[in-house]
Amino acid sequence: MSGNRFIRKYINNYLFKIDQVTLVYFLSLVVGLLSALAAAVLKNAIHYTNRILTEGITPESGSYFYLAYPLLGMLLTLLFVRYIVKDNIGHGVSRVLYAISKKKSRIRGHNNWTSLIATTITIGFGGSVGAEAPIVLTGSSIGSTIGKYFNLNYKNVTLLIGCGAAGAISGIFKAPVAGIVFTLEVLMLDLTMSSIVPLLISSVTAATVAYFLIGDDVLLSFNITEAFNIRNIPWYLLLGAVSGFVSLFFSKMTLLLEKWYEKINNIFGRLLLGGSVLGLLIYIFPSFYGEGYNTIMSLLHGNEGSIFQNSLFSGLGNSYFVYILFFLGLVFLKVIASSSTNGAGGVGGIFAPTLFIGGVTGFIIASLLNRYAGAEIPDNRFVLVGMAGAMAGVMHAPLTAIFLIAEITGGYTLLIPLIITSTIAYITVRAFEKHSIYHIQLAEKGELITHDKDKAVLTMMNWRKEIEKDLITIRSTDNLGDLVKTISKSNRNIFPVVDEYNILEGVVLLDDVREIMFNSELYKTTFVKDFMTIPPTYLDIGENIEVVMDAFSNTGAWNLPVLDKGYYVGFLSKSRLYTTYRELLVQFSEE
Repeated sequence: MSGNRFIRKYINNYLFKIDQVTLVYFLSLVVGLLSALAAAVLKNAIHYTNRILTEGITPESGSYFYLAYPLLGMLLTLLFVRYIVKDNIGHGVSRVLYAISKKKSRIRGHNNWTSLIATTITIGFGGSVGAEAPIVLTGSSIGSTIGKYFNLNYKNVTLLIGCGAAGAISGIFKAPVAGIVFTLEVLMLDLTMSSIVPLLISSVTAATVAYFLIGDDVLLSFNITEAFNIRNIPWYLLLGAVSGFVSLFFSKMTLLLEKWYEKINNIFGRLLLGGSVLGLLIYIFPSFYGEGYNTIMSLLHGNEGSIFQNSLFSGLGNSYFVYILFFLGLVFLKVIASSSTNGAGGVGGIFAPTLFIGGVTGFIIASLLNRYAGAEIPDNRFVLVGMAGAMAGVMHAPLTAIFLIAEITGGYTLLIPLIITSTIAYITVRAFEKHSIYHIQLAEKGELITHDKDKAVLTMMNWRKEIEKDLITIRSTDNLGDLVKTISKSNRNIFPVVDEYNILEGVVLLDDVREIMFNSELYKTTFVKDFMTIPPTYLDIGENIEVVMDAFSNTGAWNLPVLDKGYYVGFLSKSRLYTTYRELLVQFSEE
């Protein structure tokens, strides 16, 4: 018996016959294992691609290579996505959220590998984005694929998507708690016992695999040994507020710049512009080359001088003003570098850029306070806490930020500063923006799943599938005799009145003509226009479900017409809509 036939027989005879809970536990382990392997493959592929391209090149001797590599990488990525993938694989986390809310948690199978290749090319050649969002998409896609293969229901497929995301984050950072919390905060899975156990299994499996594959060589690893100084609490409050405003700037500018790039119709013109902008920024700020974790590690180890010296700013002198101006440039221009990478055709996320701007912001605040306020703040503490503040602000995920930084520092010495800064940053951003950068565009379209089950079920509903198009239409010029013939052919009690262009003019209800429909003397002298009525409102086919539900609630109607740019489409029934709602609610809520 061949290997494939043996596996197929084992699956059919055993796995499909065990109960769903046990099956999900087993599959969560498999998803965690595969997500960690995918994360390890991606990080190593990026590392070695970058190493091969930059071997023997220094910032002084190879500036022009750094100028050209990102453009070449984005060109290769664009060709790969356009002619091989033939699908949009950018904005990984947002795509996962959209699949959960509108695609019944079905993610296309090619996402199991395509993001790995595209992101490797983009970042390996110097694209100024992160690998975390693409690997979250990959892990989630693995979960979705496995869930579909085993014919799991919507809730369990969604849970495996969460397991893939948790495994991806846990595998990259060796931070199992942060992986779980990321899934709960960002992907908005419900925190129940039926969901937390598979997430635990997947996350710890991924972290364990990461230890075997990469040992201690993790993206970010820095041990804090100094005790927490309670006198610095006011400065952490300040850092939280500053991080919040920096996060708000980063989020708003990212969305603005990417929309601006989308308006450029010629994809190669967009590529040339974005690649040129990125190359110029890297030429001035070499720290923008790649993910930026090397810069963060230099700041953590007190080597900020080397970052400054390897830039063109070092030629302007060694004054403190130029020094701080350089680091401010890193904070406020990073968004242009990352948005140009994605906008021009690259594939990557904003996870790493967020940590970058947060770490540099923390360093700047610490440097200014130590110089001008007489504070005694270790720079590395503010770098780490600043990273948490930016993550809490940009992603609206304060718990993920707290636990991620706590785990990568090897303990919870920084726990109080992390809580203070992350909370203040989150509150600051929320005062101006309700949704995170991952959620805002979906929320504007009414396509965002939330922890509110009612809203979550409404988001999942595709109300357009419930439109009834079998109603027989009539004309306002038809007489009563014509209408009676139509009624005899129909089993409905609603008759839309349309003109020759299929534009809705009104509606006739059976109750409106019941008393006269058998009076044959009126057949030739009474017309539809004499007793048709105007519906209390109508529904546009482009409206979201919340507008539809509000229309029924405000009018008290049981049936409303649906139009497409003024043209009649069909009718929507409140009873049919509520039946679908109840079915989805049972499916969404079942344990």
